Amino acid sequence: MELYVPILALAILAAGFALLSVSVIAPLTGPKRWNRAKLDSYECGIDPTPQPVGGGRFPLKFMVTAMLFIVFDIEIIFLYPWAVAFDKLGVFGLVEMVLFIVTVLAAYTYVWRRRGLDWD
Repeated sequence: MELYVPILALAILAAGFALLSVSVIAPLTGPKRWNRAKLDSYECGIDPTPQPVGGGRFPLKFMVTAMLFIVFDIEIIFLYPWAVAFDKLGVFGLVEMVLFIVTVLAAYTYVWRRRGLDWD
């Protein structure tokens, strides 16, 4: 049980800092000039356009780009333990990483050829 005391102390410290920041310091230091633009849904200066009833069609290239981003995130998750245990994996680790990198490059090439990264 004594191994969990530092983790519990850090969790209490983090929660205390978050509560102190949001409930005490933010109201004292934040601006208090409310106007119509501040209370609007979007503060970027562009008026929101009305959305179609069914939500409208969303271009597929945005979803492909998002999935490619997720694939690269997952690659990093698997790449770190592989790099740590490289000596223990041997040829299996090398073949696994080569196949994974080929798969990621194939996905990237697919998106590139379909012009999924162009924003026009």
